[in-house]
Amino acid sequence: MTEESALRTATEPFPTTSPLPDPTAERTGAPIGTVRALALRTALARPPVPVDTACAAAGVGLAGDAHADALSPRQLLLAGTPAYGRFGLPPGALRENLLLDVDTAHLPSGTLLRVGAEAVLWLTFQCEACTYLDVRQPGIARRIGRDRGVLARVVQGGPIRVGDPVVVLPGKREKWSDDWRERVAAILARVPAGRVVEYRQLARLAGVQAVYCRTFPRLARTLGLDERAAPLKGRPDLPRWQGEALFDSANDG
Repeated sequence: MTEESALRTATEPFPTTSPLPDPTAERTGAPIGTVRALALRTALARPPVPVDTACAAAGVGLAGDAHADALSPRQLLLAGTPAYGRFGLPPGALRENLLLDVDTAHLPSGTLLRVGAEAVLWLTFQCEACTYLDVRQPGIARRIGRDRGVLARVVQGGPIRVGDPVVVLPGKREKWSDDWRERVAAILARVPAGRVVEYRQLARLAGVQAVYCRTFPRLARTLGLDERAAPLKGRPDLPRWQGEALFDSANDG
């Protein structure tokens, strides 16, 4: 998303949508697909590098990947082969970590997936298409919508290999909204009394680019939560909240 569009959506009404049907509801405990490809990004500016095996670290992400971050809801990206087929994309165009033979657009937030024998992933929210995708195929970012893929955190670590089965586990973790404004609102509501979260850290916790920081003062005022956020070095009298326990509080159910 560009800075201009981020500023515009910060003041738009939050969408009211009906929940999508859960296609995993009747498939708990059964394989829904397999890992078709794996990739790691050693640096954000570099393209993903295909690998045969990756090591998932609990609460962190994939070892050696640039998105491995204990305080991020977007530790890895799962994309589906159906999206590649629908849009005629070249391999790796969606810059995913895991390519599954599953339609990821219909996997709901809060779902727990076991990948291979040990690794467990918590699906957080659908990845918003960005203009970086247009480098490989002009105009795809506007057209692809939810087909970009779904983001996840690592709940339980373990090796992940090409060909591993993907299984839906019983239970759910906390659902996160696909709307970045709703995620920001939920995080601000959790800032402990007497502390503030700096805008850049808020972007990290919400899983959005730093360009969104310019929208946060206006959005926080609209929500009536502006006393819980601050710019860098702003409100120096108050201790900073870094997001401690934000993801640990995601209870099953």
